[in-house]
Amino acid sequence: MLAADERTAAGEIVITKDLTLPKLLVQQCRKYGSGKVAMREKEYGIWRPVTWQQYLDNVKYISLGLVSLGLEPQDKVIMIGDNRPQALWTEMAAMCAGGVGVWLFQDCLMEEVRYIVDHSDSKFYVAEGQEEVDKALAIKDQCPKLSKIIWDDPKGLRHYDDPMLIGLDEVMKLGREKEAQDPGLFDRLVEKGKGDDVCLLFYTSGTTSLPKGALLTHYNMLTMGQNLMRVDPCTPDDDFVSYLPFAWIGEQMMSISCGLQVGYTINFPEEPETSQHNVREIGPHVMFAPPRLYEQFTRTVQVKYLDATWLKRRVYEICMKIGYHIADLKFDKKPIPALWKLLGSIADACLFSKVRDHLGLSKVRHAYTGGAAMGPDHFRFFHSIGVNLKQIYGQTEIAGISVVHRDGDIKFDTVGTPIPGTEVRLGENDEILSRSPSVFVGYYKMAEETEKTLKDGWLYSGDTGFIDEDGHLVVFDRTKDIMILSDGRKFSPQFLEARLKFSPYLRDALVVGHQRPFTTAILCIDYNTVGKWAEDHGINYTSYTELSQLPQIYDLVEGPLREVNRSLPDSARIRRFANLYKEFDADDDELTRTRKIRRAFVENRYKDIIEALYTDDDMMHMETNITYEDGRVVEIKADIRLQGVRDGGKK
Repeated sequence: MLAADERTAAGEIVITKDLTLPKLLVQQCRKYGSGKVAMREKEYGIWRPVTWQQYLDNVKYISLGLVSLGLEPQDKVIMIGDNRPQALWTEMAAMCAGGVGVWLFQDCLMEEVRYIVDHSDSKFYVAEGQEEVDKALAIKDQCPKLSKIIWDDPKGLRHYDDPMLIGLDEVMKLGREKEAQDPGLFDRLVEKGKGDDVCLLFYTSGTTSLPKGALLTHYNMLTMGQNLMRVDPCTPDDDFVSYLPFAWIGEQMMSISCGLQVGYTINFPEEPETSQHNVREIGPHVMFAPPRLYEQFTRTVQVKYLDATWLKRRVYEICMKIGYHIADLKFDKKPIPALWKLLGSIADACLFSKVRDHLGLSKVRHAYTGGAAMGPDHFRFFHSIGVNLKQIYGQTEIAGISVVHRDGDIKFDTVGTPIPGTEVRLGENDEILSRSPSVFVGYYKMAEETEKTLKDGWLYSGDTGFIDEDGHLVVFDRTKDIMILSDGRKFSPQFLEARLKFSPYLRDALVVGHQRPFTTAILCIDYNTVGKWAEDHGINYTSYTELSQLPQIYDLVEGPLREVNRSLPDSARIRRFANLYKEFDADDDELTRTRKIRRAFVENRYKDIIEALYTDDDMMHMETNITYEDGRVVEIKADIRLQGVRDGGKK
């Protein structure tokens, strides 16, 4: 069993069962007042600051406005939209009045919106703009508990006259009127809260079934944030950029659980499309993102390398060799000789500092990744360029995190050791179990699922793993996803898929081989990178579908397959593969909203391709439908090539 001692850091918040997130907000706002910036938003090209006093005032008026509209303790408030100050104000406002925040991913399809709004019994729906309002209006008649739809951005809503609609400014006006009538009401509402009160109803990704609503308390969120900060302390002078969906527990972990306790400044990008540019402008000191973002960072650097001149490519190659060697010494906890330190400094000046600056990572002390597996190639890459990337392990049901790497003790095939206050042990069939003050109280309206997941105070993760000789937790895979190869050994498809995605030409991969004669793969090319390669080589194409099936593209992506195969046991080596005619898409239910593959669904959807890969055929015809975000369904017809991997079975 793994456990971490709980240490109290100097000056940290004292968390009791009486403390809530709103009480902490009021404390911090009174501490910092108008003299410190709590958050910034880039609007019309200008970073606009919001002080802690302004933060509290906006939260107060929204909260009292919601009370005027009928919000009562434990009522649910649905929120959907981009990351903006108003989003955070509304979430905190709901909590201040004793309500429960429920977040939706902005790209949720109509049926997903309907299910969560109805299942959560939400009373209020707070939308950013017209697109989100339209979704609410379309499903309102199927959600009897819904009473008000609140919008923030008026663009496109001028002629909307539904009686359920009200603007956020109008809500705040009601709040000011409420305060004038009862000046002490807000403080009394905040004081009523208890640490054991539910503050968030967080719907999990649902990789195999409908999303489950995890009930998290103030105490859950506060203890998790405090224990993470005991491992990697942040300061009030630090900057954090909030651009990942608030519907993902990782963003709540950093913006709410840690942000409120530390008091660092939260920065909101102008638009989702400009987030990477805005990250570079701010230069955050701490960063948390799923593997897909770091994979995209890596792909960006690789593409620039491919487009560079011969001399720049040679400099890159030499510097990367130096960086990789130094990173490997650190991983092995070996001293770095003086000569290599000098070479590292030269490589940093010539390349690495520029790469970090381009990616917006120039000031980052701690960069975290979690939510899915990351391949060792990506880990080595970031450490080679001087980014202190750490793997975390956790889940929504434990308020975000239970295990993390420590500085100087990073092993890229593990997720590290438990944060303070957390115990981890292995159960039956090596299932990973966790116990901490951050474990949730159960699933909303799902008693049977709660009983399966919570037993004797332990959280049953559904993940399989083991504890290595250094006391690090190794997460093998989801128990249901583990493959049994032809020679009887167990193998993780996630590991192979993560390795393949280190190639700049591949965006996604599905590896199949459970109880089959050999391993195969369905690949999704990266359209931009592969398209650029095709243009550079004079290859014409008109669409993703056509590009993906060109023989030259099959030969191109076969390279990464052969490279990965070299390091695998014979039974795990990929023998045959197919390029899919489209990317895996959350709108087609192939990915969760956090971009994890719904493996069982995808394998069933593409079972004809999978079965064809275990024949001698070199071509098959495919007909299927794809779904767009607006609900349109389009039929796709395509001929899929099936190709063997040369040297796929040789050592």
